[in-house]
Amino acid sequence: MKKLKLIENDKWLQPWAEVIARRHKAAAEKKERLTHNKSLADFATGYLYFGLHKTPDGWVIREWAPYATMIYLIGTFNDWKADESHTFIPLAHGVWEITLPHDKLRHGDQYALMMHWPGGSGKRIPAWSTRTVQDEKTYIFNAQVWAPDNHYQWKNAGFRREEEPLLIYEAHVGMAGEEERVHTYAEFREQMLPRIKANGYNTIQLMAIPEHPYYGSFGYHVSSFFAPSSRFGTPDELKQLIDEAHGMGISVIMDLVHSHAVRNEVEGLGKYDGSRYQFFHDGGRGEHPAWDSYCFNYNKNEVLHFLLSNIKYWLDIFKFDGFRFDGVTSMLYFDHGLGKAFTNYSDYFDANCDEEAVTYFMLANQLIKEVNPHSISIAEDMSGMPGLAFSVADGGMGFDYRLSMGVPDYWIKIIKEKKDDEWHMGDLFYQLTSKRMDEKVVSYAESHDQALVGDKTIIFRLIDKEMYFSMRKDQPNLTVDRGIALHKMIRLVTLSCAGGAYLNFMGNEFGHPEWIDFPREGNNWSYRHARRIWSIATDPELKFHWLLDFDHDMISLFREKRILGIPSVDLVWEKNDDQVLAFHRGPWLFVFNFNPVHSFTDYGIPLGAGKYHIALSSDNGRYGGQDRIDETLTYYTLPEGDRESQHYLPLYLPARTAMVLLREEIRKRK
Repeated sequence: MKKLKLIENDKWLQPWAEVIARRHKAAAEKKERLTHNKSLADFATGYLYFGLHKTPDGWVIREWAPYATMIYLIGTFNDWKADESHTFIPLAHGVWEITLPHDKLRHGDQYALMMHWPGGSGKRIPAWSTRTVQDEKTYIFNAQVWAPDNHYQWKNAGFRREEEPLLIYEAHVGMAGEEERVHTYAEFREQMLPRIKANGYNTIQLMAIPEHPYYGSFGYHVSSFFAPSSRFGTPDELKQLIDEAHGMGISVIMDLVHSHAVRNEVEGLGKYDGSRYQFFHDGGRGEHPAWDSYCFNYNKNEVLHFLLSNIKYWLDIFKFDGFRFDGVTSMLYFDHGLGKAFTNYSDYFDANCDEEAVTYFMLANQLIKEVNPHSISIAEDMSGMPGLAFSVADGGMGFDYRLSMGVPDYWIKIIKEKKDDEWHMGDLFYQLTSKRMDEKVVSYAESHDQALVGDKTIIFRLIDKEMYFSMRKDQPNLTVDRGIALHKMIRLVTLSCAGGAYLNFMGNEFGHPEWIDFPREGNNWSYRHARRIWSIATDPELKFHWLLDFDHDMISLFREKRILGIPSVDLVWEKNDDQVLAFHRGPWLFVFNFNPVHSFTDYGIPLGAGKYHIALSSDNGRYGGQDRIDETLTYYTLPEGDRESQHYLPLYLPARTAMVLLREEIRKRK
């Protein structure tokens, strides 16, 4: 049996070597059965066969519905009547097909299926539909013919993403504007892309792109997996958004929801052909107890064809640069990881692990690299499954990164439960740097999850109601001063300890003052909290721009100097009594004084002989600081005794401040 690098890297995995090898063998065998020794990219082309296509001979529609007994095409072209002239014919393996002359369908026509099965019938949106629209009055969804005379022409088709560092701006198109309404792809392109570019982020993670019937689901209850949401605009407008982002050097990745599907039957895949088990597991295994949704059957070849084709579709047709896979923990375990602590390795390799989902991940990640070798995949997993973000060839599941979901939880916990003078520097450093050595992670202080109604953003936890009364510069307030200082420090220490990548949710960089709450019955269908108030971020009379300016300079420094490309984060000094923390990342020195009341003069940081220059200080007046640190000086280490003795770097460390320093010799050579 081949010795896998994953096991060589971690001796604690040795007892599970046979399980890991068995999983890889199962994935390899499944791949061979699906592809017949061809590539996964050749296999994952269902979107070119199924769904609606305009051919030289006319229109053709194909759908997979093995339990169906009859299917009719209905739509605006025949007054939504099921008649014999629009009857599908059955092909092999549960596939149905209908062909129509060119003049039968036109761009913009709406259509659907009238599906019949033993004992019943119902209207269905085609599973492979690439365009669905919702009637504003009746709220009914239908598929729509999308065949404009002039399809969008790509201007940056050869774009190649910037490999390092990965600085992600998590965004939602609909709530990206300031007005109380749903905003569009075009508005995001015009207004948000320049803002993101100026802020220094090089990757956008777009939420809620595949169609979802309920806006308030944040896009996580998907109904049409191949249709970009029409509530934001047209497919061509989404393509233009991605194309112009590429023109700015910005990659675009998508939230991919293959962990479950909305239960809706007319709009979604629920009982699509009349059966519960076409796409999903039957019985309890097919229902998610916490999400009110259906769970895919990853063992079924047709389901793998659907999901893998979906991956290639978004990479091929819309030129996304990769995916953030949602709900990975839920997929990996039969109990969905609900209420489980995952405290020892047996939790990952016992009978609770769904190895069919493991196979799917291996196939999906191999496919992604086949289609675009420079693409990226990120796993949203809180269980810590070993090998998740490790190459398939070496024994892993192939993700490039894992979301470091424990970090935001840690920040919430200490802000809520501990006084400022109880923050433990050793624990803080451990929590921010703890990860498997053989994988990269996306670190973040907060994402959209922490901004949702019922929760609180970091700035709201720190400042609370004072956000509404004391954010003008002419309104001094100690609570606000504390919040602004810690907001900067929390972001800087999280980024500087990040395991390869960093993420921010839109608006949080400047401390957006309000939570996210989508229109719903409980708030009288209001859009007030489903937007971002950008105007306050640049208002010179308000304090928000201090946070925005700090985030800009912080992100720009890390991007230009590629600091996250330095893998090792080395502890230099941790003194819990003082609440001072210092660590190196290559030539970069990070020093934090989290002490709420004590400033330190000539505080000695033990280092080798050298001299340093300040590259960033949270105490700079541009960021709402008090300009107590002289950033023009060169700071020299001094020996404790003779020149061969321990050197110390004497620094002035005001309370609640942080700084980034670079060894002067390195800076001059660059």
